[in-house]
Amino acid sequence: MAKKKEITVEEKLRALYDLQLIDSHIDEIRSMRGELPLEVEDLEDEVAGLNHRLDKQNADLEAIKKSISDREHLKAEAKNLIDKYTKQQENVRNNREYNSISKEIEYQELEIELADKHIREFKAQIEQKKEIIEEAKETLKAREDHLKHKQKELDGILALTQKEEDALLKEREKFVGQIEDRLIKAYTRIRSSVRNGLAVVPIERGASGGSFFTIPPQVQLEIATRKKIMTDEHSGRILVDMALAKEETEKMEQLFEKIKG
Repeated sequence: MAKKKEITVEEKLRALYDLQLIDSHIDEIRSMRGELPLEVEDLEDEVAGLNHRLDKQNADLEAIKKSISDREHLKAEAKNLIDKYTKQQENVRNNREYNSISKEIEYQELEIELADKHIREFKAQIEQKKEIIEEAKETLKAREDHLKHKQKELDGILALTQKEEDALLKEREKFVGQIEDRLIKAYTRIRSSVRNGLAVVPIERGASGGSFFTIPPQVQLEIATRKKIMTDEHSGRILVDMALAKEETEKMEQLFEKIKG
């Protein structure tokens, strides 16, 4: 990995503040999308879940239909056996054989009755299952339509903002490349732990930006010399003087306008 070029503390402060301005601008762009990306993702998961449940209901329906087919097959076999046993009864030699065959015929008749009972139950289950499937299809269609609407809404916002965000991310990498890894890690840590993601702030009216805690005059003078990277002891934010912040803000606003086209 190539070693980063050594730069002065002032150059580091300017690069850090420029990085903060870029990140804040990216935050603004992403906030325009609001909760839409997460909403679309949740809808996609919901639609996938509904499809899975619908597939299961259809599989259950096919299983019930197969059960009916199995019972119909069992009935056909039982009727064949009854025909067979009835013919055998015509050739019996004694009452014992006749009674034995009669019991077999009776058993097969009971099998047919039981199969008919199961078939009626299965047919009732099919009607219930069809109602459930129709309701599931209606719910799925409604969620799919809602997803399409939200996806279209998100696509529209992305079309307006993605190109700008991509360009800003490229510029961001340039500034990251100017700053030593130790400072980048500190910047990232501070940014993730403070309100509004502001890790580098100017001194405004004697206090660090976004804070009500006053910075002692001597510390303010030291910050203005730009000889040392200093942080707010209350918030941990990196501090820069207002003059530097103004200069960099004007410079970066020109860059943002250029990117926006």
